[in-house]
Amino acid sequence: MKVILFGATGMVGQGVMRECLHDPRVTQVLAVGRTATGLTHAKLSELTLPAMTDPGMTDWETLDGLLAGYDACFFCLGVSSSGMTEDAYTRITHGLTLEVARTLARLNSGMTFIYVSGSGTDGTERGRTMWARVKGRTENDLRRLPFKAVYLFRPGLIPPLHGARSKTSVYRLFYTLTAPLLPLARRLFPNQVLTTVEIGQAMLNAAERGAPQAVLETADIRRVVA
Repeated sequence: MKVILFGATGMVGQGVMRECLHDPRVTQVLAVGRTATGLTHAKLSELTLPAMTDPGMTDWETLDGLLAGYDACFFCLGVSSSGMTEDAYTRITHGLTLEVARTLARLNSGMTFIYVSGSGTDGTERGRTMWARVKGRTENDLRRLPFKAVYLFRPGLIPPLHGARSKTSVYRLFYTLTAPLLPLARRLFPNQVLTTVEIGQAMLNAAERGAPQAVLETADIRRVVA
């Protein structure tokens, strides 16, 4: 399969990229992001758009020729809501995601679109937590687009493997301090902990053979890995 990966330099995206490059089912990966990955691989090509998250700064129609002909999109791009207004967070989390998704749905009618949301996302769009409402709205609007399939991944705690690192300093510190406890947390709370490897493998499996439902919590994602 041919895969487009958004957010390949983030922690989850790094893990997904590794699984794509190592999986024989994947013949081509296009990494789209604000910065280059720094990787070199026969399967990998990159589209670097420094102003991608700035509203109105990317004309996606001019990129049609680069974004057509793909089987799956793994959308791992996201920002922390910490310190952001709801409008600013919505412009990136909802606005950019839907702008990209609409373009890909128009160009790739047989595409499977997989979006990394998060545990606690509010599908009702009416809860008190700002990020959860915005993520819920994003999920709901993605499901209305004419893709072959849309899967919404809601992982909880994500231990990074194989050198994957968060771009957010607070998260990096958290994973550094809690690393010795993560194996225990995984045993005690198996339905709340997923590694970056498992997320990548689950995405590839869902893109190839589907998943039992559109919204996948941690336990559901783990079942797709098998």
